[in-house]
Amino acid sequence: MQKPVDRLPPLDLLASFEAAARHLSFTRAGAERFITQSAMSRQIRALEDDLGVALFRRRHRALVLTDHGARLLATCTSVLTQLRATVAEIRTPSQREVLSLTTTPGLASLWLIPRLPAFTRAHPGIDVRLDASFELRDLRGDGFDLAIRYGRAGASEGRPLFGESVQPVCSPRLLRGGPALKKPEDLRHHTLLQVSNAGGMPLEWEPWLQAVGLIDLQPATTLSFSGYGEAIAAALAGQGVAIGRRPLVDGLLKSRQLVAPFKDIATSTRAYALIIDPVARLRPSVRALEQWLLEQAGSL
Repeated sequence: MQKPVDRLPPLDLLASFEAAARHLSFTRAGAERFITQSAMSRQIRALEDDLGVALFRRRHRALVLTDHGARLLATCTSVLTQLRATVAEIRTPSQREVLSLTTTPGLASLWLIPRLPAFTRAHPGIDVRLDASFELRDLRGDGFDLAIRYGRAGASEGRPLFGESVQPVCSPRLLRGGPALKKPEDLRHHTLLQVSNAGGMPLEWEPWLQAVGLIDLQPATTLSFSGYGEAIAAALAGQGVAIGRRPLVDGLLKSRQLVAPFKDIATSTRAYALIIDPVARLRPSVRALEQWLLEQAGSL
């Protein structure tokens, strides 16, 4: 009998894949999952056999996500983050304190989640429930203590956290072979990765194209995604060029998983602000998270 196509692989295999795809290293992922490198490799092979596709390209001392791997990573990151938060909340003893923070999926996956373990290590007894959503939550009504919101720079609501600059980013392999990508005009021969927008030039590309005088540029093709994290996952997979929203992609640039083919950087008209429910701010734990977030933003 043929297996149902919507049958889910074992959760352990998906968790191991997410770690391997995040680190692009079976050794580092194995250390995180408390298994050996060879055991991690076997788990990934078992998942690939289960799905019937390759998730990584194995190169000498390097792993690269395939297109299927990039798609699975985007989903695993979102689903496992929510699952871990829910499990942690259920397991939380009554004496532990839970802080609820809502923000956009892009900032959550690319900037906040990699940093949050440092806060929880420094503040034992405080857990963070993270809501990664495009929905504009009502803090008091929806039960949230803090929000990091993305909006027009200089807006009056909240305390400014950090601004944003933008420049194109892509996988290093896009620079090797294929059409040239040495000057901004070369984007005409490439695929632009964008977040879906209701008509007109994608919002995240417009400031940069204006800055370099290419507002009428017509790329070879475009790929549109519902969220910024998916667009960056596609860039990591070598599917095209995305607009890098810095500092969100700074970690990926530092690790050379992404590169900036041009030096041109444009200042975005948008920024991030920290908003705290006034009643929640009376709690020392909320003030501790506020201070930590401001310190993280100040170190950029």
